[in-house]
Amino acid sequence: MSRPSRAEPRALFVGLCTFDLIQSVSHVPAANEKVTALRQTVAAGGPATNAAVAFTHLGGHAALLTGVGRHPLAEGIRADLQQAGVELIDVARGATGPPAVSSIMITAGSAERSVVSLNATGRSLQPPAGLGAMVDEVQSVLIDAHHSALAIAAAGAARAHGRLCILDGGSWQDGTHDLLSYVDVAVCSADFRPPGMSATRGTLDYLLGNGVTWAAVTDGARPIAWAGPGVRSEIPVPAITAVDTAGAGDIFHGAFAYAISGARRIDSAGFVSALQAGAKVAARSCQSFGTRAWMESQ
Repeated sequence: MSRPSRAEPRALFVGLCTFDLIQSVSHVPAANEKVTALRQTVAAGGPATNAAVAFTHLGGHAALLTGVGRHPLAEGIRADLQQAGVELIDVARGATGPPAVSSIMITAGSAERSVVSLNATGRSLQPPAGLGAMVDEVQSVLIDAHHSALAIAAAGAARAHGRLCILDGGSWQDGTHDLLSYVDVAVCSADFRPPGMSATRGTLDYLLGNGVTWAAVTDGARPIAWAGPGVRSEIPVPAITAVDTAGAGDIFHGAFAYAISGARRIDSAGFVSALQAGAKVAARSCQSFGTRAWMESQ
């Protein structure tokens, strides 16, 4: 892992990396129906991956700890991450099988998305030697919990080295509960539901009750609900007309991590400011097609 300038925010992103095929369609095809895509794009994807790309674009140094392998499709992932400036740490370098492929259809006009992906199914990634040294070089560690052994090891190293640990909670995963005792900040989607929880308030209570200090739940265009020590509130998100919401939550997390990395301590004002920064960048990403075009529209 290269040693970046001490002036720039630095973070280690740990989790899923996929090969994303994103297509815009007039409608999602029915059984036995074929449709011609209106346009398409490909990119490396996955929660931790898209967050790392956003973090780097905003001016930080991001290292991505994941498994890619050496299948021909993996070369496309490597090329995209290199172009984005993300440092790839591949713990599946010898794997010959294809990486997980996400097929994403965006319905033109409504921005609704349909996604099919293996995610981390069938792939077990183990933490690399020297993980502690990697963590020691950064200010924060963001985990998406898709590779549980890797996530728990990275979260434990973050706690041991006094680094901020951020959970990107897109959905409840096996092993998520075991992570929470190491997590300082959890920013989750409305789809993230701990066992027995059916409402946002219950999710926030669960997170804070299991060791998380600051927690928030995003829900698309609805206000972000958040809670911390002795405080609970909501903040609005920018009102936009969405073109494509694919990866918006991941990009939110990258911008949030960029805003909060390096904070000596987190208080309500700092947490809210970072959430607002994440919401602003995510809203911008939703106004263009794919997960990369927003970076070219500034």
